[in-house]
Amino acid sequence: MDTVFYYLPFLTTIRDFLELGGVVLYMIGLLTLFMWVLIIERMLYLRSGHRKMVAATKEIWGARADRSSWNAHQVRARLISVVSRHLDRNLPLIQTCVALCPLLGLFGTVFGMITVFEVMAISGSGNPRSMASGVSMATIPTMAGMVSALSGIAMSTYLTRRAERERELLSDNLDIKHS
Repeated sequence: MDTVFYYLPFLTTIRDFLELGGVVLYMIGLLTLFMWVLIIERMLYLRSGHRKMVAATKEIWGARADRSSWNAHQVRARLISVVSRHLDRNLPLIQTCVALCPLLGLFGTVFGMITVFEVMAISGSGNPRSMASGVSMATIPTMAGMVSALSGIAMSTYLTRRAERERELLSDNLDIKHS
């Protein structure tokens, strides 16, 4: 295993960073990984799956002879709703992950401060060297949670706006004949 760290020195840096941040940093890392898997899935869907769904929806609407009756309006609303549901899939879960990242960072802060107080209780003094690991364990998860949340907010906002724009485009493209 040491040979892997020798050839890939950035892994040593990541390992050291994770050790400084404590157990909570692993949870933040897993949550961030999960959030980004969902974000990438949404990006891939918008590039390929959504286009196919819009084409199929336009084809279904184009095959209808009646586009002005009450029933036609209901069919149109249903088609837009189905596409919209697929557009919005996983967006609430991404937004939940974004909200959880800073909360886990705060949990890491509390966990680190408990470690500092524990060291103070055991050593019986306020020795700065003995408290240093607890202080880093308190600050690093906070920073990691905020950075993860910021990246997630940016992508969540982009995906939400893109979904809204695609929904409006589809609504505009499914024309209604007025009699």
